[in-house]
Amino acid sequence: MGKISNIITSGLLAVACTALPAFAAEKVYVYNWTEYLPESVLQQFTKETGIEVVYSTYDSNETMYAKLKLIQKDGYDVVFPSTYFVSRMGKEGMLQPLDRAQLPNMKDLDPNLLDKNYDKGNVYSIPYMWGSTGIGVNSEMIPVASITGWQDLWKPEYKGKLLLQDDVREVFHMALKIKGYSSNSTDPKEIEDAYLLLKELMPNVLLFNSDSPRLPYLAGEVSLGMIWNGEAYMAEQENPAIRYVYPKEGANLWVDSYVIPKSARNIKNAHAFINFMMKADVAKTCVEENGYATPVLTALPLLDEAVRTNKTVFPDKEQIAAGEFQTDVGEALAIYQQYWEKLRAGN
Repeated sequence: MGKISNIITSGLLAVACTALPAFAAEKVYVYNWTEYLPESVLQQFTKETGIEVVYSTYDSNETMYAKLKLIQKDGYDVVFPSTYFVSRMGKEGMLQPLDRAQLPNMKDLDPNLLDKNYDKGNVYSIPYMWGSTGIGVNSEMIPVASITGWQDLWKPEYKGKLLLQDDVREVFHMALKIKGYSSNSTDPKEIEDAYLLLKELMPNVLLFNSDSPRLPYLAGEVSLGMIWNGEAYMAEQENPAIRYVYPKEGANLWVDSYVIPKSARNIKNAHAFINFMMKADVAKTCVEENGYATPVLTALPLLDEAVRTNKTVFPDKEQIAAGEFQTDVGEALAIYQQYWEKLRAGN
């Protein structure tokens, strides 16, 4: 789930079972994306383990990364970076190797989501959820059939009407795919081409939002733009007119993973939390409340059929094949950032 912002959107929220004496509670410090883990799951964890969850949130990989860079000890125990940030943080020595002996529920994970290039052998990370970034459409305002790809967002009739994710890699994904390039390009010329195309889109952009992008759709502020599939799923539960479109050029695909930072204070509790999250019933709750796909195979038969067959949540093989998973672009990220700052400044 890629995002960019300098604002941490939530303070600490302690989730504990009231039946347990506060003085006896062990703790685990969890730092996660906004609206990405049901509170009921945190309460269940505390009830089953006696470990209190001290929970706080962020709205971008960049915010999370910058904060962890400043913490040398007694930091967060579990965080949820996206694919390319797992790679970056691992290379920079920011992560603890995982102890498989404390993670028996790994046996239930989809092998297709393991041993990826961003973390060969899953030394540092285990997938939590995976999903896509596509196009949100309010079908009461815009015919869904008229929106088939990213290129449609450039149409002049949508001037001042679009929502874009507040995320450099996701926004550049659109332009790179339209140009026929990889969204993981490290070629400076291709990145510049994407920037020039995005400059043409800026008059159509009303706002950037990677906190809760469904809310502007639900409030009627926007009727078209980018959105994560889970946010689209949740929006559709409130307003069935809001639809999710997989763009013909290919959706942006991503995996968010559990990792244990080097500065973690409760290593054993961190493993206990990650192992708990891989339980079938817990994964089921996360899917049904958040609308993202789970790698926990034992959770799939437990899902309501309407969720299990919902392509917004679980894309089909063709939609996956058309999309592209984010990977680490290394030093080229600085080029993306330079052009991103120019775009946001109106240059």
